[in-house]
Amino acid sequence: MNHITMKQLPAEERPYEKCISIGAEALTDSELLAVILRTGTKDMNSLTLAGNVLAAAGESAASGLPGLYHLSVQDLMAIPGIGRVKAVQLKCIGELSRRIAAASARQTLDMSSPQSIAEYYMEKLRHEEQEHLYSLMLDARSNYMGERMLSRGTANAALITPREIFAEALRRQALGIVIIHNHPSGDPSPSDCDIDVTSRVQHSGAMLGIQLLDHIVIGDHKYFSFREQGLIFNHDI
Repeated sequence: MNHITMKQLPAEERPYEKCISIGAEALTDSELLAVILRTGTKDMNSLTLAGNVLAAAGESAASGLPGLYHLSVQDLMAIPGIGRVKAVQLKCIGELSRRIAAASARQTLDMSSPQSIAEYYMEKLRHEEQEHLYSLMLDARSNYMGERMLSRGTANAALITPREIFAEALRRQALGIVIIHNHPSGDPSPSDCDIDVTSRVQHSGAMLGIQLLDHIVIGDHKYFSFREQGLIFNHDI
C-alpha cells in the first residue's frame, strides 16, 4: 500500500485544518494526537502514528486516551515512529490534562461533602498504579488549609503511623483532617488494614484535639467514605 501523506489528504480531513475550520472539539482522539505529534515517519503520516499510539494505550491499564497516562517514556518509545522527543511531549500532555482536570475540580471542592472531595481526588488518583496516601487539613471553619502526601507506593496503610499523619496538622494548627488513599485495583472497598488504621487515627486525633472527619478510599469512578457509611462519628469543628 502506498503511503499517503497529510498533504495528499483533502483539506477537510487534515486534523490541523479541521481544527481551524470547525474547532478542536470536532476532532477525534486520533486527530487531536496527530496535531500534537505534528509529523509522522517516512512510512506513515501523523494520523496513522496517532492511531498506533492509541492502540498501544489501549493495551495498558486503561483504554483510550486515559491509557496514555499509564505508558512510560520507554513504553512510548517502543512504538515505531515515537522517539524521545515525541514520547516526552505525550507524557507532558497527559500530565497537563490531569492537572487541568484537577484544577477545574478544585474550584468546586466542598470540604463538607465526601462526594466532592472524592470527585476531586479521583481525577488525581484513580489512574495511579501505586497507593498514595494524603492528609487534608482544615481550620475551625472547615476551610481547606492544605494537603500533605504521606506515602507513595505503600502496600500496607498500617505502615503509616498516626504520628506521621498528625505532625503536619499540628504544625499548621489544624482542627480537623481528612485522610485519603487510592486502591490501584479500582475497588474502593476498605481492607481490614484500612479499618484498623482509621480507628487508630481517630483515637489519636481525639487525644490531640484534632478530629478525623473522614477517611476516603478512591477507586475507579467509585469511592468509599467511612463517614458516609457511619464508621466515623464526629461533630462539626
